[in-house]
Amino acid sequence: MSVDYNNQRPVAWRYGGDQLKRWRTRADVSREKLASEANYSPETIASMERGVRRPTSRVLDVADELCGAQGMLSAAKEYLNRERFPARAQDFMEREKEAICLWSYEVTYIPGLLQTPGYARALIDNHVPPLDDETVEERITARMERQALLTDRKPPVGLSFVLYEAVLRSPQVDDEQLHRLLEASRPRNVVVQVLPFERAIPAALMGPMVLLETRDHERIAFTEGAFHGELSADPGVVSRVTEQLSMIRTQALSPAESAGFIERMVDQS
Repeated sequence: MSVDYNNQRPVAWRYGGDQLKRWRTRADVSREKLASEANYSPETIASMERGVRRPTSRVLDVADELCGAQGMLSAAKEYLNRERFPARAQDFMEREKEAICLWSYEVTYIPGLLQTPGYARALIDNHVPPLDDETVEERITARMERQALLTDRKPPVGLSFVLYEAVLRSPQVDDEQLHRLLEASRPRNVVVQVLPFERAIPAALMGPMVLLETRDHERIAFTEGAFHGELSADPGVVSRVTEQLSMIRTQALSPAESAGFIERMVDQS
């Protein structure tokens, strides 16, 4: 199984946008009129109707009143608000909930399971193209809720993270985030390792990758680029990701050495 999420938008966005356009057209309400009343640009309304952007609660409520939809459009909010992750990550998040083990390597960012709210906000606030305020808050909340995986599951999920040194050197990583990494690594089910610059191997420069194992003992690989994400249970893909992760882990500092590395960064800041 392999799913390419490049350019894909959530079905709920597309269906909600289609209904928004149908009701607006039926009621003979211009896109400019809806945009003005909802305090959005006509271009933004058009992108919502095409399913490129998520129809916001405000737009749906204003359209519901203007079009006389009697709550039919406003009712879509419940379903649209469930789309709390980018389209290419949604299927992975569902599989993550089923995981009994997860191995992660990150070359650019702190993994979402280890982020502080401040770090998450710095990334999501600077999304390109920009997200509306409601979506920003929803994604930050969703990211923090995911972190229950670290401590709240019974039996505990085995979690292993390897972070390339460049991740820690990012200007978005402050003392609070470094302390968060140290705190997160204390439970016995969580391992955090650092891969220093001088130990990098070619496989470590190819990009982030995650391997997880479900309750049914199915292994699934997730690889991601700037504009592309792929979730795969194909044995060949899983084997390659497993091998690359194993090679990277052997080059990384031990958990104790990694904790010392992070502590020295805190002392030097």
